[in-house]
Amino acid sequence: MEKETTSSAKGTPKPKASEKKATVKKTVKSSDVCTAIPTEMTCQQNEQVTNHIPDQLTNQSATSDRLITTQPTSQSISDFPIDVLPAKLQEIVNEANATLGFPKDYIAGSMLTAMAAVIGNTHSAEAMAGWKEYAILFVALVGCPGVCKSHPLSYLMQPLIDHDAEKAAQFAEALKRYNAAMELPPKERAASDYELNPAEPRRVRFMMQDVTNEAVHRILSENPRGLILMYDELAGWVKNFNRYNSGSESEFWMSVFNHKVAMSDRKSSQSGVFIRNPFLCVIGTIQPKVLTDLAANNRNANGFMERILYVFPADQTKPKWDRTRRLPSFDIAAAWREILSRLIDIVPTVDSNGEIIPEDVPFSPEALDRLYQWQNEQTDRCNADGSDTLTSIASKLEIYAIRFSLLLALADWACGGEKKLIDVDTVERAIRLAEYFRSTASKVQGIISEDALTELQLAVLSELPDSFTTAEGVAIAGKCGMPERSFKRFLKDRKGVLFTRNAYGNYTKL
Repeated sequence: MEKETTSSAKGTPKPKASEKKATVKKTVKSSDVCTAIPTEMTCQQNEQVTNHIPDQLTNQSATSDRLITTQPTSQSISDFPIDVLPAKLQEIVNEANATLGFPKDYIAGSMLTAMAAVIGNTHSAEAMAGWKEYAILFVALVGCPGVCKSHPLSYLMQPLIDHDAEKAAQFAEALKRYNAAMELPPKERAASDYELNPAEPRRVRFMMQDVTNEAVHRILSENPRGLILMYDELAGWVKNFNRYNSGSESEFWMSVFNHKVAMSDRKSSQSGVFIRNPFLCVIGTIQPKVLTDLAANNRNANGFMERILYVFPADQTKPKWDRTRRLPSFDIAAAWREILSRLIDIVPTVDSNGEIIPEDVPFSPEALDRLYQWQNEQTDRCNADGSDTLTSIASKLEIYAIRFSLLLALADWACGGEKKLIDVDTVERAIRLAEYFRSTASKVQGIISEDALTELQLAVLSELPDSFTTAEGVAIAGKCGMPERSFKRFLKDRKGVLFTRNAYGNYTKL
C-alpha cells in the first residue's frame, strides 16, 4: 500500500492502528526514491551505449569548442567517493558521466567489480598473521526503473565479454582438434600430428551470465583464477538458491565470499566438484522495491545481505535525453580497456598441482596502524549502540576495507603506478569506500525494515516526532497500545536503520 509522507493535522481524530499504515512519515521508501523529476543529464539508448563505434570515441578537440557542454545537475554529483580512484579512472568516470549520461556511482561500482574479478586469485593482502583476503566483491546497483543502471554495467564489462569471446573461439578450435585426436587409435595419433594422450581442453573465461547453480560450480572449478557472475536483474540470482535443497546454495555463496573451500555433489554429475580456492565476484542491478525479496528466506538474518555492497545514488530521478551533450574528448572505451588489460595480462605463479600462488601485497606498519585504529573506533561504536544490524554491517565492512586496500593498490598499478606497499593513503581511501557502503547498507536496511513493520510499529513510527527522548517515545508508544518493553526493543532493533542515537536517551528518525 502506498504510504503518504505527512501525518494527521492537529485536531484531526487519530486513526486506528490498522489505519496508520497510510500515514507513516518515511525517510526511505521504494516508492519515494523512484519519483521521476526531470533533469538534464541523460542516458543514451541501449544501442548507442553498448555498441559505440570506435571512431565516435576518438579525440574531438577540433570540434569540442563548438559543442554545448552539459551543465552540472544532481545526476552529475555523486555520493560515491570518486576521488578514491586513481586519476585515470576518475577521468573515465567524469567523461562517461558528462558525455554518455552514466551516473557516476554506477560507473565506479562496475569498475571496481570488473577489476576485482580479473585480479582474482593472483594477489592477496594480509592484515593479520594467517588471515589473507582477496578482492572478492558482491555488488548490487540499486536504482529505480529508468535511472540508467544496466547501461554502465554492460559498458564497463565489455572488455571482459570481448576477452571471453576470443577465448571461446580458441576453445572451439582446441575441442575440435581434441575430438579428432580421440577418434583415432593411439598409434595413429602421432602420425596425424596429434598428441599421444591429449588433455581435454577447458574453456577459459571471466564472466558468467544467467547460469544454473550447478553450472556455477563446474565453471568455477575450471577457472581457478576467478570469475564474475553478472545479472542484469539481481533478483534472478537468489531465485535459484533453493533449487536443490533448502539453504544449500545460500551457504555456498557465503562460503565463496569467505574464499573457503567449496564442494558440490550432484546426482547429475559424474563426480563431485572440489574447489580449493573459489574466487567469484557478483554484480547486478536491483530495484528498491525488490530488496525485500533479496532479503527473504532468512537472508537478512544469516549475514548474507551484509555481504553485499549497495551502490545506491541519492538521486533517483529518471533522466531526459539531451541532444546538446558534447562528444567525448578522448576514447573512453579504449582508455578503460587499456587499464583493465594490464590486470588481465597478469600471469600468476602456480604450484605443481596447478594451484595459483597469490602474490602478497603487504601493508606498511603505518597503514596497519590506521586500519586497526578505524576498526577499533567502529567496534566501540557498535558496542555502544548495541544494534545487531549495525554490528553485522560493520563486521563485513572490516573485511571489505582490507579488500578495498588491495584493490586500490592494484588499480594504482594498472593506471601506471608502481607496485608498492599498501600505504596509509591507500587505507584512507579504502576506509572512505567502506563508509560510503556503510551508509548505503543502512539505507537498504531501512527499506527492508519498514516493509517488515507491523501495523502497530508503523503507527508508533508515524506518531514519533523527528527528534525525541526515550521517555517521550515510551509515552507515544503507550498511547498507540505498545508496551514500554516492546517499544524499547523496537528502538534497539531498528537503531541505525530507522533511528539514530544522538546522545544517551536522545534519538532522531532517519
